[in-house]
Amino acid sequence: KVDYDVCSNYGNWLYSAGIGNDPRDNRKFNMIKQGLDYDGNGDYVRLWVPELQGIKGADTHTPWALSSAALSQAGVTLGETYPWPVVTAPEWSRHIHQRPGGSPHPRGRRGPAQAPAQHKDRGIDFYFSRKKDA
Repeated sequence: KVDYDVCSNYGNWLYSAGIGNDPRDNRKFNMIKQGLDYDGNGDYVRLWVPELQGIKGADTHTPWALSSAALSQAGVTLGETYPWPVVTAPEWSRHIHQRPGGSPHPRGRRGPAQAPAQHKDRGIDFYFSRKKDA
């Protein structure tokens, strides 16, 4: 089944890009939370991102946060078979090690959940603000 509403989809894409209309100040779209809420088992991601087929469950939403052993077992090499994230927003951190429904991952912290070195000090605001002094 294909669900398509032109106005709703364009509005959602604008909102996701940080330029949509929202009366609340400093509101950001949290991709990790949305993935956990609406694709808790990662099935949709695995359907469209075959490079992540070997990663089980909700871990498909944050493959960069997995241990090197888990990535190796899944056949994923960050930077080669799957890209590093361009940016990781600070707001994502509280969702990175959670399972659907908000409970923490049973194994706890599983590896580095950080952006590549050149981006680690920049929140997502850097990329959506007009000032680039940071």
